[in-house]
Amino acid sequence: MTKTSRRKALRLIATAPVAATLATPALSQNRIEWRMVTSWPKNLPGPGITAQRLADAITTMSGGRLTVKLYSAGEIVPALEVFSAVSTGAAQMAHTASLFWGGKVPAAPLFTAGPFGLTPIEHITWINHGGGQEIWDKLYAPFGIRPFMAGNTGFQMGGWYKNEINSLADLKGLKIRMPGLGGEVIRRLGAAPITLPPGEILSSLQTGVIDAAEFLGPSSDFAMGFYKAAKYYYAPGFHEPNGTGEALISLEALNALPDDLRAIVENACAAENILALGESEWQNAARLKTLVEEKGVQLRDYPSDVLEAAAVATVAALDDLSIRDALTAEAVTSFRNASSHLKDWSTQSVQKFMAARK
Repeated sequence: MTKTSRRKALRLIATAPVAATLATPALSQNRIEWRMVTSWPKNLPGPGITAQRLADAITTMSGGRLTVKLYSAGEIVPALEVFSAVSTGAAQMAHTASLFWGGKVPAAPLFTAGPFGLTPIEHITWINHGGGQEIWDKLYAPFGIRPFMAGNTGFQMGGWYKNEINSLADLKGLKIRMPGLGGEVIRRLGAAPITLPPGEILSSLQTGVIDAAEFLGPSSDFAMGFYKAAKYYYAPGFHEPNGTGEALISLEALNALPDDLRAIVENACAAENILALGESEWQNAARLKTLVEEKGVQLRDYPSDVLEAAAVATVAALDDLSIRDALTAEAVTSFRNASSHLKDWSTQSVQKFMAARK
């Protein structure tokens, strides 16, 4: 054997234990797999795409050390049970919207949107710079969950109606799919709010279980096919001027991660939040044209008496919410303070510019 061959052989012997170690199951034990359950149909434009993109981003950014496998609504748990799934450990992560959890956490809907409240940018500002995240964390901590903003569908539309709304009287007795605080507001206006998971809205409209429904904006609403059951599309979405998507993370699972993987999860949520907002604005503009020009949808504005009554009802609803308990009161106060703090600047900047733009 030549010296060169001998050296090659020795090198192979020396590296063999390393190769064997890399091939052993011990390496797979250092890799973590999370289950993400969602409240959305798979790849639904808007939140469904956001959820998948978030799962993929965490997996890619971690180099596969933390793999997130997505399960859409109904694959493991129903759409409105993902909070409990994360809380009990059935899943390590969920993608959903906080407006579904008012029965568990009275103030939770504010972290998606509050009627006549914060716009998308104002909402992000409140969470990141106005103390919103700290309160959100405190609200969910008893359930073993850490919440994050993780997607945004932007401004919402007011909803789909089978018949025109010409005055406040026309709302009386209507069964309207509208969860969260918006639902409480329309209840005070004489309508009957119904909470349905997204996948059941269209069939409920078609069969008469409900008379009207709101969901998100034109892009997601188009994908869900609501125009097939109702032709009147109302604005503004006073009930939800923002559409924050919520990532729920098991505190136990999050705290078990090394620092770099924890940072990847948190930063992937933040990145998806702003990416999805821009995507929604672009797609909503395109799909609104499609709905009107190709699907015969008729755009309508809510009558002034509806908006005036809804604004009054919102004040009363928030007042009643704030007396539930001390932490809920803290959340309502923080939300109201953020609205007050940001209102004058938004009026001076955005509103005046939009009025002047041709």
